[in-house]
Amino acid sequence: MMDRTSKEYTAFLEQVLEQVDGTIVTDAEGKVVYLNKKYADMLGVDVGTSIGKHAREIIPQTRMDIVAKMGQEEIGSVHMVKGTIPVVCNRLPVMKDGKPIGAVAFTTFRKMDEVASLFAEINRLNLEIKEYKSELVKLRGAKYSLDQVVGSSPQLQKVKELIKKVAPSKLAVLINGETGTGKELFAQAIHQLSPRKHKPFVRINCAAIPKELLESELFGYEEGAFSGAKKGGKPGKFELANEGTLLLDEINELPIFLQSKLLRVIQEHEIERVGGIKPIEIDVRLICTTNRDMQDIVRKGEFREDLFYRINVVDVSIPPLRQRKEEIRDLTSHFIKKINVNHGLGITGIKENVLRLFERYRWPGNVRELEHVMERAAVMAISGELDEAHFDYLLPRLLGNTETDSAETNGSASLGKVKDVAEKQAILNALSKANGNKTAAARELNIHRTVLYAKMKKHGIV
Repeated sequence: MMDRTSKEYTAFLEQVLEQVDGTIVTDAEGKVVYLNKKYADMLGVDVGTSIGKHAREIIPQTRMDIVAKMGQEEIGSVHMVKGTIPVVCNRLPVMKDGKPIGAVAFTTFRKMDEVASLFAEINRLNLEIKEYKSELVKLRGAKYSLDQVVGSSPQLQKVKELIKKVAPSKLAVLINGETGTGKELFAQAIHQLSPRKHKPFVRINCAAIPKELLESELFGYEEGAFSGAKKGGKPGKFELANEGTLLLDEINELPIFLQSKLLRVIQEHEIERVGGIKPIEIDVRLICTTNRDMQDIVRKGEFREDLFYRINVVDVSIPPLRQRKEEIRDLTSHFIKKINVNHGLGITGIKENVLRLFERYRWPGNVRELEHVMERAAVMAISGELDEAHFDYLLPRLLGNTETDSAETNGSASLGKVKDVAEKQAILNALSKANGNKTAAARELNIHRTVLYAKMKKHGIV
């Protein structure tokens, strides 16, 4: 090759360019410098007479002159040749000393079915990637991040900041809070913010599994360990969570006889299967949750003190909803969007009078109760705004379990206020009993229908 003349090199390069489906080269002004025979045949022109012509004379819709002038490549451009032949081409500027001196274009396909098959393959691969990602999320077990935690109250912001600080570490975390506050959601957020986010997130509820089975669920068992044991044995939750995170939900329900074994696992970083004879090394980040006062349980002797201090390296307390009622409006908006998607509904919002009632309620079931209440009402309404009528089943509970203002709390509620609450509840009960028929409800209350209308307007009942 080194002995070849420049003429032979030129002939060799031209032969290479002739192998491409379609090749055209222009100078900086867009005039054709080179056109291979394949492209000329496709265009229905002669190679010899095309050289020196402006590219637009043989390809009216070309952009070769623009690419040559701007010096910017155009990849995957689709245009029609002779009005019927779809062509996909890549146009590249020819650069010298940092300036464009021409352009070259290569057609990569001549048949649309070839393009379509490529797009179909790309779509198939994208779907596969999406499915794999979805499966990976399921295998990891954690699907919620801290960004998905709705709420901006000072109490919740404090919790979020604490989680951001401790998540990257290996420290054990104890999350405490009332039922329905979303403790598992925060546990998943810790996992997602940690270096273990690509590893498994495994959860086990210590209260949901019979005590006699809990040991094998946690630590696994060897073949023949007990009657009914699977052939080959079975790994426990600790093994499944290796290199990832293990959530022990309702840790306060862990039996005393397992607490000592858990303490050893935390200290030695190894487990022993039921019926096993050799230890198995593990690397697990432990997160525990509880809805009870753990110190009180420790004082009563129901939980080992040394284990408590091992799992309570970082204490995260989730405030109940009644202490952050300013979040109710954001939460209801969030749940409406979620419910609309899950159930195919068209709920547009919730009436202000209902929100005010929500803000007076104590919400003993916390965020979970609010979500279930919203979901039931939305399914009944199907579309439009949610009003008091959609929460008729809940109103006696709402009115009977509301938080009053400071004067009422101090025992100085006015007689008029008490009468108003009782009157409103009586009207709602009558309307519910009459299935919304106002004439029947007025008869039930032994008042005239016009009086009922006036009282409904007074109490904001639609």
